[in-house]
Amino acid sequence: MNLPANASALPPLDHATEPAADPARDAAIAAGLHQVNLSRWLAVGSLVALVVLSVAWELYLAPIKPGGSLLALKALPLCVPLAGLLKNRMYTYRWVSLLVWLYFTEGAVRAYSDRAPSSYYALLEVFLCLTLFAGCALHVRLRLRNAKSTLPAPDLTTDPERNAP
Repeated sequence: MNLPANASALPPLDHATEPAADPARDAAIAAGLHQVNLSRWLAVGSLVALVVLSVAWELYLAPIKPGGSLLALKALPLCVPLAGLLKNRMYTYRWVSLLVWLYFTEGAVRAYSDRAPSSYYALLEVFLCLTLFAGCALHVRLRLRNAKSTLPAPDLTTDPERNAP
């Protein structure tokens, strides 16, 4: 590396500065954030609908016993991740996408074995579980992709020797 005689006259290298504004990149980031928000509300909405369906199904719509049953308590584990989804915690989205398969299994079994109208509610539960899983998986994927796209691009013009392969 050849340094000029007056090395102190060189401008300092500042890698923390923001690269030049790129309108296309900014528009892509904004579109990505919009998709992330849509997937978030898809997950939250389907989780809330699944909780409401579970309680209403077992207490009022088609209970196993007349007057309702304690099976309505199956909605309690679904209430736990609601706070994490509303606080936008990535870890919660990941484990909810695994938890939902228990409810999917219950819905699939009851859709096959129960009589109408309970089997219709079971099919609705299956649909809501699939929607919740898709919303969580999509949210995680979009957030990870959006996080990569918001990283500042490396500035290769500042110090070509440092960035050389």
